[in-house]
Order: sequence, then structure tokens, then C-alpha cells
Amino acid sequence: MKLVIAVIQDQDNNRLSNALMKQNFRATKLASTGGFLRSGNTTFLIGVDDQDVSKVLDIIRDNCRAREQMVTPVSPLGGNADTYIPYPVEVEVGGATVFVLPIDEYHHF
Repeated sequence: MKLVIAVIQDQDNNRLSNALMKQNFRATKLASTGGFLRSGNTTFLIGVDDQDVSKVLDIIRDNCRAREQMVTPVSPLGGNADTYIPYPVEVEVGGATVFVLPIDEYHHF
């Protein structure tokens, strides 16, 4: 048994949730916040049998895409202003960060 932890951008939340349900995978969703852009993310916790890990990874890959976004960096409040960029920059956001962990025991009550 494995625990798949997928951190995705909120924009992909419904698409991934629906795709997992269509394939009969249960998931717990948690609201989370990204550190760099301080924007909303969703973290999925998905318990799967070992043989289903690649199927879940394919579903995540197919439904969570990276995209370009313009962001204005937050100004430093007490730090060094020498490296501060005062204009918007384009960064890649989205996609998915996925962790696959072994599970010793699983109980469903």
C-alpha cells in the first residue's frame, strides 16, 4: 500500500478530483498555501495499492498542468532591497508536486 501526496494549484482541483472519482480512487483534499507565490493550493491524500500507483500518477499528470503567470514580487520589509525586482516577472506555476510514501497499515472504519 502507498500514500500518494499531490500538491496542486487550486485551478486544477476540480478536474483532478473528478478524474480520480471516475477511476474509483478515493482522495482526501486539504487546503494549503504555496510559499513562493503565497497562492492557494490543494493537497490530495490518496491511499492506493502498489499496483495502482502508476495509474494515479498518470491521472495527476493528465489533469494538472503548468502555466505561465505574471507576478509582482513582494517588497522586502526589513531585508536587503538591493536584490528586489520592482516589476512583474513571468514564472511557471501549476503542475503537481507528488510524493509516494510506503504505508505499513491502513484501516477504514
